[in-house]
Amino acid sequence: MSKFIIYSDGGARGNPGPAATGFLIYQNNKLIAQKSTFIGSATNNTAEYQAVIHALTYYKKHHFNNTPISIDFYLDSNLIVNQLSGKYKIKKSHLIQLASSVHQLLHLLKATFRFHYIPRAKNHKADALVNQALDQQS
Repeated sequence: MSKFIIYSDGGARGNPGPAATGFLIYQNNKLIAQKSTFIGSATNNTAEYQAVIHALTYYKKHHFNNTPISIDFYLDSNLIVNQLSGKYKIKKSHLIQLASSVHQLLHLLKATFRFHYIPRAKNHKADALVNQALDQQS
């Protein structure tokens, strides 16, 4: 089983406000992809979910070969980590839809997965990608 690590981040300047996502995908400690995307006006939580979705969609398009994979996700949003892990109930309907999209992608990719909270300082590369996308739009 192939093992991957994904660092993702989403952020909005204002809440809601101009928002972006960033992710890095590693396989065997080697960076295989990184990307940032401006997503328009959104909340911080929406951007965090979209970052995970963007990473999984990118992997599916560029690296998926129909074999089971294992993914460890690292995010600096404790709320999103706990919601996607099933520890917290998701109350807002738009976030329920985003979480459902994440889990559908994970199922499609035949992925076992774990979500981990890390402090922002340990997610600085994904955070820099978010700020890069936001700076390019301003």
